[in-house]
Amino acid sequence: MKENNYVPMYQQIKAAIKNSIDDGTYKSRERIPSEPELCHEYGASRITVRRAVEELCNEGYLIKMQGRGTFVSRGRVHRKFTGVASRVRSFTQACQDEGMVAGGKVLERQIVPVRKDEQEFFQLEEDALLVYIQRIRTADGQTMMLESHFFPYNEFKGLLNMDLQDVSLFSTVEEVYGRKFTSSYRSTLEVTKASADIAQKMGIPLNEPLFFLNVYFLDQYEKTLCIGRQYYVGSRYMFIL
Repeated sequence: MKENNYVPMYQQIKAAIKNSIDDGTYKSRERIPSEPELCHEYGASRITVRRAVEELCNEGYLIKMQGRGTFVSRGRVHRKFTGVASRVRSFTQACQDEGMVAGGKVLERQIVPVRKDEQEFFQLEEDALLVYIQRIRTADGQTMMLESHFFPYNEFKGLLNMDLQDVSLFSTVEEVYGRKFTSSYRSTLEVTKASADIAQKMGIPLNEPLFFLNVYFLDQYEKTLCIGRQYYVGSRYMFIL
């Protein structure tokens, strides 16, 4: 590949690899050539090739698997978003629909005081407590979102001690408490950027574009169930209206 004075070499390599993904040369879930092989192919240094590959990983085109190499991603996870009272499905279900394996890692579990909007939604007293659970969710090992859920403490305090690694929180709540995430009372979707804290937790660059979803869940009896506040990596997730 010839040096272009107007386009840095790593961007040229990045574009070439992306084109190979788009035209099917590198197929979904296929391993791409190693860094030394790419260096030889493009006549570039390892640092240059590594930067191109890392940016494609950050943008959701590639995924690195420890000890195995770098593979073409399956693509984005899709979620329908139709606003108030929409039917909901879990992240695990969304991954299954795309042929991906969902994962989850618990970052925090706390008992926290209720805030104004939470108090009004759950119809709790001012001094009420909530169970707060924060997890990283992955698809085929790639970080997709940072999710935070808030439940009334008195009913759901058992969640503080349950095994919530690599499981669907929706399914766990249904199995243990008989409460099913069925619809959303209110949902808001915003575009934002990763703060230093969020970027560190998600393993993404600072200021990475994110979707922020704030959703108030109801159960099958249309009773208040949970509040979810979730950050999605913009390049790895697609909302369908």
